[in-house]
Amino acid sequence: MITAVAERPCMVCGDGSPMEPAWARIVAFHQESSNTASYSLQFVDPEKRKQYQFLPGQFNMVYLFGVGEAAISISSDPTCCDTLVHTIRHVGSVTFAMNKLKEGQCVGLRGPFGSHWPLESCRGRDILLVAGGIGIAPLRPAIYQLLKNRDQYGRVILLYGVRSPQDMIFKEEVEEWQERRDFQVLITVDYPSEEWTGPVGVVTKLLRRVRLDSQRTSVFVCGPRVMNRAAAHSFLSHYVPEDQIYVSLERNMRCGIGQCGHCQYGPKFVCKDGPIFSYASVRNLFGKDEV
Repeated sequence: MITAVAERPCMVCGDGSPMEPAWARIVAFHQESSNTASYSLQFVDPEKRKQYQFLPGQFNMVYLFGVGEAAISISSDPTCCDTLVHTIRHVGSVTFAMNKLKEGQCVGLRGPFGSHWPLESCRGRDILLVAGGIGIAPLRPAIYQLLKNRDQYGRVILLYGVRSPQDMIFKEEVEEWQERRDFQVLITVDYPSEEWTGPVGVVTKLLRRVRLDSQRTSVFVCGPRVMNRAAAHSFLSHYVPEDQIYVSLERNMRCGIGQCGHCQYGPKFVCKDGPIFSYASVRNLFGKDEV
């Protein structure tokens, strides 16, 4: 089995209400870059800790009392759910408030929500992962699963783009991945430092360095909207089938269960039908700014 969970796991919340968060304690904190940090969380209730499971690509609603909630992807190993890691860029009211918390303090969690990277259906295929900035966080659980089950896939390649070398997250781990012979990792930056000797430019330029067998490749893309579009269209031009290009979309999510309508995307809801969609399922919406 690729994961311990074959279908979407049951949601863990407070006392049964899907809108009531369960308390989780910050047990560790790691500063990834100047504005991004990873928080390791454990449910206070031991039963909820045992019950919780998630699939790569899913997210939780993280609640701060008196501030609000934010949808945050889970960036830890899905086979080790005793402790959950959320990698958070501090850009809004909830995430800025999160930056002021210390180890031992508590936040609320509801989840897991959303769709997941289709690792099961992609067995036997080459996997190409494309990450822009913090977009590597939702892909990290999939990378863990791919490397743990390496013999079940063809080539596994990561294309990772960041603004500058200082903005790279999971830096030590990425360097370890680069040392592996069974995992090709290519990194590019927009603004190189004096010490940087690697590629410079947008992440899609790294495609020139990769030999792609379009009919046996599945692509997982996660990053800013502009990058998602550029990457998806690049792969279409390389004749990767539409139903083998998967994109994780970011949207303003409030409820996580498809009730509030804030994340509506045409006839779909990103919190419930996504955040991961195949290009084939959203092709008519994907290029429209007003949707």
